[in-house]
Amino acid sequence: MNILLIEDNPGDVRLAQEAFKEGNVDVKLDITMDGMEALLFLRKKAPYETVKTPDLILLDLNLPKKDGREVLTEIKEDPNLRRIPVVILTTSNAEQDILNSYNLHVNCYVNKPVDFDRFFDIIQKIEEFWLKTAILPSMVR
Repeated sequence: MNILLIEDNPGDVRLAQEAFKEGNVDVKLDITMDGMEALLFLRKKAPYETVKTPDLILLDLNLPKKDGREVLTEIKEDPNLRRIPVVILTTSNAEQDILNSYNLHVNCYVNKPVDFDRFFDIIQKIEEFWLKTAILPSMVR
């Protein structure tokens, strides 16, 4: 399974990497640190021409250069990307962020905990549902 983590916090990136290593699914975790880089990756523009399209995207809302809301909008408006499930993984629990994300067709909204053990648990639950339970569009070919 290929997962794209769009996250600008190196600590959260490291925690996600460790949590996926502990899981029971073979995951290739690609990381982009801002919204512009994420869109280059997803559209396979230089320097990402040879990357695999992710099976799942984990997207933070508060990103530099282009925020997660803009990235989500562009993903869901692009016919080549819109089927990729997107999970918002953010510290924001603002009602407006949650409603706007679902209005933009996010597949799931998860509040990112600041506690290490809870964050680890959240990543494991995302893995359990999205990679072991749900049938992803990439599985239907």
